[in-house]
Amino acid sequence: MTYTRLTKAFIGFMVLAAAGTIGDAILQGQGWHPLLAVTLLLAAVGTSRMKVTIPGINGNMSVNLPFLLLSVIMLSATESILIACACAIMQTLPKDGSKVKPIRVLFNVSMMAFSCGAAGLLFHLQLLNRLSWVSAPLLMAVSTATLFLGQTLPVSVVVALTDGGAVRRIWANIAQMSFPYYVVSAGVTSMVNSIGHNIGWIAAFLVLPVMYVIYRSYRLYFARAAAAVAQPMAMAAAGAHS
Repeated sequence: MTYTRLTKAFIGFMVLAAAGTIGDAILQGQGWHPLLAVTLLLAAVGTSRMKVTIPGINGNMSVNLPFLLLSVIMLSATESILIACACAIMQTLPKDGSKVKPIRVLFNVSMMAFSCGAAGLLFHLQLLNRLSWVSAPLLMAVSTATLFLGQTLPVSVVVALTDGGAVRRIWANIAQMSFPYYVVSAGVTSMVNSIGHNIGWIAAFLVLPVMYVIYRSYRLYFARAAAAVAQPMAMAAAGAHS
């Protein structure tokens, strides 16, 4: 993957956006929740390495999304940003022991900080919470959409700048593959948040078996999708050399 000047400029923009979001989150305060924050941190970081590769592009999807959503709605924006940054660092560490690329880490951390911070600030925005027609499910939907766009759009731009292609086409491909996962994650998060008021931080661990089943299902689905794409290409290549 080659990082051009334009790519580096966009990553710099994401760093500035993340810095602004972090500053706003710190100013908003909203208090600290040590036990729940540590629980969600362990669960989110622990599942960060459970990733599935999205066919057709240089990108992947992690199973820790419900824990990030739980941090957005149950913790302060600052706490959710810290958890998101820890997850981004864990996800960026190479599995094969190869050298860590600082610019890739910088982009992932800034993208995660911006998306989770923006979603958290929006969910806890007093102006929205004071409106009589704004309900908890609506806030959940808006926050999930913010997280979805905040993660998929920057990734689409970077993939387009490094690997080539149209941003709209790349984003449409990512959205088609990942949108159902965001919807399911929002539903799981809503249910856990509802029962979490009665059983506390233990509710976070109830997500693990559900997300593992979804993770296995996505791996199987993406493997079949990749095979379906690779087979015609292999047949075409064999025909060209015959």
